Amino acid sequence: MDKTYQPSAIEKQWYETWESKGYFAPSGEGEPYCIMIPPPNVTGSLHMGHGFQESIMDALIRYHRMKGCNTLWQVGTDHAGIATQMVVERLLDAENITRHDLGRDKFIEKVWEWKEHSGGTITRQLRRLGASPDWSRERFTMDEGFYQAVQEVFIRLYDDKLIYRGKRLVNWDPKLHTAISDLEVVSKEQKGHLWHFRYPLSDGSGHLVVATTRPETMLGDTAVAVHPEDERYKDLVGKTITLPLTDRKIPIIADDYVDMEFGTGCVKITPAHDFNDYEMGQRHNLEMINIFNDDAQINAAAPEKYRGLDRFVARKQIVADLDALGLLEKIDDHNLKVPYGDRSNVVIEPYLTNQWYVRTQPLAEKAIAAVEDGDIAFVPKQYENMYFSWMRDIQDWCISRQLWWGHRIPAWYDDAGQVYVGRDEADVRKKYNLGDSLALKQDDDVLDTWFSSGLWTFGTLGWPEETDFLKTFHPSSVLVTGFDIIFFWVARMIMLTLYFKKEIPFHTVYVHGLVRDSQGQKMSKSKGNVLDPIDLIDGIDLESLVKKRTTGLMNPKDAAKIEKNTRKEFPDGLASYGTDALRYTYYSLASTGRDINFDVGRIEGFRNFCNKIWQASNYVLMNTEGQDCAQDDSTEYELTLADRWIVSRLQQAEKAVIEGMDTYRLDLASQALYDFFWKDYCDWYLELTKPVLTGDFASEQVRIGTRRTLIRVLETTLRLAHPFMPFITEEIWQKIKPLAGVEGETLMLQRYPAPAEERIDAAAISDIEWVKSVIEAVRNIRGEMNIPRATKLPVFVRDLTSEDERCLNDNAQFLTRLANLESITRLAAQDKAPLSATALAGSMEIRVPMAGLIDKDAELARLHKESDKLVKEKSRLAGKLENPKFVDKAPADVVAKEREKLNEVEAALAKLSEQQAEIAKL
Repeated sequence: MDKTYQPSAIEKQWYETWESKGYFAPSGEGEPYCIMIPPPNVTGSLHMGHGFQESIMDALIRYHRMKGCNTLWQVGTDHAGIATQMVVERLLDAENITRHDLGRDKFIEKVWEWKEHSGGTITRQLRRLGASPDWSRERFTMDEGFYQAVQEVFIRLYDDKLIYRGKRLVNWDPKLHTAISDLEVVSKEQKGHLWHFRYPLSDGSGHLVVATTRPETMLGDTAVAVHPEDERYKDLVGKTITLPLTDRKIPIIADDYVDMEFGTGCVKITPAHDFNDYEMGQRHNLEMINIFNDDAQINAAAPEKYRGLDRFVARKQIVADLDALGLLEKIDDHNLKVPYGDRSNVVIEPYLTNQWYVRTQPLAEKAIAAVEDGDIAFVPKQYENMYFSWMRDIQDWCISRQLWWGHRIPAWYDDAGQVYVGRDEADVRKKYNLGDSLALKQDDDVLDTWFSSGLWTFGTLGWPEETDFLKTFHPSSVLVTGFDIIFFWVARMIMLTLYFKKEIPFHTVYVHGLVRDSQGQKMSKSKGNVLDPIDLIDGIDLESLVKKRTTGLMNPKDAAKIEKNTRKEFPDGLASYGTDALRYTYYSLASTGRDINFDVGRIEGFRNFCNKIWQASNYVLMNTEGQDCAQDDSTEYELTLADRWIVSRLQQAEKAVIEGMDTYRLDLASQALYDFFWKDYCDWYLELTKPVLTGDFASEQVRIGTRRTLIRVLETTLRLAHPFMPFITEEIWQKIKPLAGVEGETLMLQRYPAPAEERIDAAAISDIEWVKSVIEAVRNIRGEMNIPRATKLPVFVRDLTSEDERCLNDNAQFLTRLANLESITRLAAQDKAPLSATALAGSMEIRVPMAGLIDKDAELARLHKESDKLVKEKSRLAGKLENPKFVDKAPADVVAKEREKLNEVEAALAKLSEQQAEIAKL
């Protein structure tokens, strides 16, 4: 192998090999295990959230594939109605063409052309991340087969009276001229005003004062509401006020929704332009007056003076007119949240329009029961509460969008407005016995993309046909998703799948947190704190990073601030860390449900981990290639204490990693793997093999045993690590494979390790822990006393137990080599030791003579520091043992252990006190 690890030299090559050889496809054997990718937008590119989510899914898929499961990771992309239509319209706009110039059919052709040439960015990036879905089954939500599933669902829901067309309030985007979902609305905190207007009572007896943040909507008011228990207004309920600027009289009503403490306690009600007012309007059967057109301009329902004015121009005019009439009481500054379209960046208008809706209440009942009964489990469990909260207060779902790109609604109208639903016009005429003479026109609207993606788990597997893949892989095993789309996607998948498949879509919903920057802030382009996973893999220079973060920002001041922060945070740009280091960083942060703060320093640490693995593997190869390693058991060998220990620790590490994977604690799994490979295998075991392989005290059988163990443990660890770091493990495994006597073309299809309890040697673990404690004690003395590592040290030991004596006799060679000792001398209790720096390994005292080596003041300071720690521990233990609640209630053996600990601490303090006194005499 090369001396240094270069991820760019191996990643592309291995991915192309895996994909070309079809390794990602289901094996057809073993228990089915299926994950459905949350389909990213076809317009999208890989962001940190995608990278985190896809890395989790890939680790789970690779893990279960290696465990022998028949795995399917179903991949695909969403047609992303609004996003895609906007992309193509912007391209046309550069040519001074609108979609209306082209017409619907020609425009759709343009979208398909764009999709074929430019729509695969995110799937190419997924490959860079090492994702291993079955690309041969890649789906798109506008595929012909998927379209048939969408049509089937719409038609059956309509025929079952679960889809209807009605006039209701929606989030309306005045720029895009379409209804949008709540998820596409961004609330922005803004400084605004609260206008207080006088509404005259119709009987001339006075007026009411109402406060509003949207004066323009008062033209559509149809009531004034007060709280039924508000003594100030009880006598006015049932009377009317004369709405200023109009000729209308509107009632004063009482409703519990009104907050008596806010403003004057009087609220203007505009049911056609406010969601809360809409609900109140329904309760009180109020008239709904829509005063806007599709462009959010005042329409003909308002007084002529205001018709055609933009809503914000009308606002200024209405305030001025009310002020002129003496009806403007005051204006207060007011902070408010204003809804904006996430793509159009214009203020969203609550708007009364005809739309298509799904009746969700009948569907929600079984979806709630599926989670209550445990058929579907959320991880972490607390997200079930969020799910129940939404589902138990569910509203009918608006599924229509006023776009051209998407699944066109399969509904036709005659000239009288009668609706007919079917697969196409011919099907409609046959279904409704219409004949050929009746003129029909198809609905222009398309379906919300959440509607089509709600069919993802079964629509991608061939439904409505009962295909073999559908029978095998549905229900799927786990859905990996963020909490923000539990209602928009997860809940709707559960409802629709239960209705059409009569089974759940997945057994588990693993909810991960959001990826934030190192300061815990949400990553966004406007903040300039976005990190691109590909840049972290390949690296990017500072100037390119600055340009990437500031391009497209309209405000020069914001761009300058982002540039300054970027130059300060990344003065050298971003280094190339490679895919495995990025993936491992994600796993280390993947504590279920919690948002993660991504610090580039962590990925640097895991790049070092990759380097450590590479260097360790080079050491193994150098010491085993061309040597007898007894892999076929034809040669006799003997295992050292260190060999038995590392095999034991491997079993424990395997168990911890598997437990982490099976409980979706990838952070714990990756930490267990990291600790084993770096701390146990590299830091200790490889060092413990050096005296055996290079010294003359070990027999050939022992050396063969050590070479055998080196290879076997490394090969097993590579299998253990593969789901987390696929590229480096595959590259090294191919080099190790011949030495390990393993057959197979690829590591990714090898069996995942399984721990064997019988291979855990408790005595070996205990003895090596003893060796480590002694070596660490000597190393600590070196470090604290600034003694060079190359200096050989004489060491004195005393107060040895019989177990210390045995361990010392058995492991003197290890201690001498790894601690770089000149000699080890036992002292009897009565022997006076030379003035020494001292440390403890258990109760055994370890002394390094100070003469010529040690700074007196530094050693006194060290001993004082050690004493302080022991005093605190003594106080803690004594307090615990003086507490009757602990002594009386804890098991006797637990109390006894605590007393034993206290005795050990007191003895250690006494020894330290003696040492300090001796050194002080110098």
